[in-house]
Amino acid sequence: MSTVEFGAILLAGGRASRVDGAAKPLFEVGGRSLIASAVAAVRDAGAGSIVVAGPELDPALDVVWVREDPPFGGPAAGASAALAALAALAALAPTTEGESGSAPEWTFLLACDLPPVARAVAVLVDALPLLPSDADGVCLADASSRPQWLIGLYRTAALRAAASALPDDGRDAAVRALVEDLAITVLSVDDTLTRDVDTWEDLADARAAAERPTEEAP
Repeated sequence: MSTVEFGAILLAGGRASRVDGAAKPLFEVGGRSLIASAVAAVRDAGAGSIVVAGPELDPALDVVWVREDPPFGGPAAGASAALAALAALAALAPTTEGESGSAPEWTFLLACDLPPVARAVAVLVDALPLLPSDADGVCLADASSRPQWLIGLYRTAALRAAASALPDDGRDAAVRALVEDLAITVLSVDDTLTRDVDTWEDLADARAAAERPTEEAP
C-alpha cells in the first residue's frame, strides 16, 4: 500500500442505455458489485475521502454521495460536483493544530463499470513516483493507445482549476473537456485492464473471466 493519501471520485451516474438503463455499478462480478470493488480498490490504495457522483446506490458503502445539477449532466459535471464535495470534506477535517485540513494532492477519477479496477488502480499508484515533476496526472490507455480518462490519477489542484474553467459546471461536457489542457502521462496497457462493462455481453465476459482460476485469467 502506498504511504501517499489520496482522494477519490467515482462516477456512477450514467444512463446505461446499452444495458436498458440498469444500474451498472451494482452489477456483481466475482461476488462483489462493481461500485463496491471500486471503493475497495481506492481505499486499499490509501484514499481517505471517497465521493461518488451518482444516485445513492448502496447506503452501506463508506462514501459521500453527490449529484450534478441537473442529474445526467455528463461525466465532467459529475466530476465537478464531486470535486466541490472533496473540498468541503477537506475543510471540515481539522489538522492536529486545529486548523482546516487540505485536500489530498492526488485524486483518483474512475468510472464504476471497470471489473479489473483493483489491478488498474495498482498500476496508477505504481506509476506515480515515475511521473515528470510537472505532470498533472496519469491515465491508462488501451492497446491502441486511446486514453481512458476515467481510469486516472490526477493532481487535485489541477482538476479543480480545470473544472472551474468549464461553462455551466461542466454540464453536458465530455470528460475530455475537463482534462484536455492538463499535462497527463498516458500509459498503454493490456486491454484486459481497461475493458469496462458497456453491454450485457461485456458483463457476461467479465463474469466468465472472474470465474476462471487465477492462472488462467487474462
